[in-house]
Amino acid sequence: MILSSDYLRCLAAVLILAGASACTAVPAEAPALAPDAPAVSAEVSAPAVATSKFDTLEASASGTGFTQDGLAALDAAMGAAVDDGVVKGISTLLVKDGQVAHYYAHGIRRETDQAPITEDTIFRIYSMSKPITGVALMMLYEEGAFSLDDPITKFVPEFADLKVMSGVDAVGAPVLEAMDHVPTMRELMSHTAGFGYGLGGDDPVNQAFRDRGVLSSPDLDTYISKVATIPLLFQPGSNWSYSTAVDIQGYIVQKISGKPFGQYLQEKIFTPLGMTDTAFFVPEAKRDRFSDVFTLNPEAGELVPLDDPRFAYRQGAFGMEAGGHGLVSTLADYARFSQMMVNDGELNGVRILRPETVQLMQTNVLPEGFHLFSDGTGTNLSTAGHGFGLDFGVIVDPSATGTKMPAGSYYWGGAAGTWFWIDPVNDLFFVGMVQIFPGGSIDRSLRGDSANRVYEALAE
Repeated sequence: MILSSDYLRCLAAVLILAGASACTAVPAEAPALAPDAPAVSAEVSAPAVATSKFDTLEASASGTGFTQDGLAALDAAMGAAVDDGVVKGISTLLVKDGQVAHYYAHGIRRETDQAPITEDTIFRIYSMSKPITGVALMMLYEEGAFSLDDPITKFVPEFADLKVMSGVDAVGAPVLEAMDHVPTMRELMSHTAGFGYGLGGDDPVNQAFRDRGVLSSPDLDTYISKVATIPLLFQPGSNWSYSTAVDIQGYIVQKISGKPFGQYLQEKIFTPLGMTDTAFFVPEAKRDRFSDVFTLNPEAGELVPLDDPRFAYRQGAFGMEAGGHGLVSTLADYARFSQMMVNDGELNGVRILRPETVQLMQTNVLPEGFHLFSDGTGTNLSTAGHGFGLDFGVIVDPSATGTKMPAGSYYWGGAAGTWFWIDPVNDLFFVGMVQIFPGGSIDRSLRGDSANRVYEALAE
């Protein structure tokens, strides 16, 4: 079924990433962000390849610490999303103590032949690309390439003359002022630098992102040149707003390393971790495993595949290698990445990051009074109790969030409804894959339901 051009234009307004609001809430006083951890300058040796982890998603026969009744309730909650027509297919993975505790798949990946979801189904992960980009950047941090207090103009001099929008005039034009300081690398990695996104908001900054086609730039150099012409939403470090900052990080990885961003990811993360299906496109040989992405047809009231080339991820047909939203992946591939983080930067003898760097990334750096307005999947998740580290959301106060995830858990999601969290307290992680766009349109909280069921199933 082909959707109307008006409806597709509406979808295009939030295309590529999780729908994010331009809402901000400036605290009365905005204290400085947390100080930088000591930089580590030793060289990281070229890793071997971790190929044995999660080659199969079959649950371990040994005890994993979950009750069977509790896992059955998790299945029922996830399966109901398919049976009730909320999504067409769902696939989830629960891993504890390095062992698969539970794998679940239900529904279809493709409409034309009703092909089912399988272990090797390829999904658009959109903003779940962000943590991967953050890890790539922090690998360079470990090599001494930058400090978190460095101004971003050290690598992007095009941003030296950025202005800040302090308001709008009588006709809606932005009122501009000078930056009180250039955004730092820490601010860039915590969405406090002030950049817009263009996914939502009727302010001049986000409108300029849409009018100038920033996210559809053909390459990262063009992208940077466009961003350099658009003012910041607020003074750097004075607020939190979900932004294009991680796409900028991908450019910085490319600039520091001297390699195309995608090549750097392939050489330093994907190949070492055995993430064989994670990339910025889906090659022809793998397209049978690529899931449709579905949307709600407002006229028919049913889910239909999105018949639009922008969702096809064909080689040579995409634009810039976008660190904030551009990757596809599988459940097993993202499991390898997540287990590496659970293991403080190592997987099967392959070290990607040092433990202190992983700890730095999962530590909240936001001052009290800052609020998150997105979880990578949709807007206004729940501001209370959530913080932000370096390219991860962080649970700071579980009692305020309403989640059963313990403090210190970190997470994110993607625009097609995918989600994951990592719980270092209980040595576990969970990854959920669906394909509905926009992900924020799901009328139930799959993340909340899955978390509640997982922790209810966790034996005392």
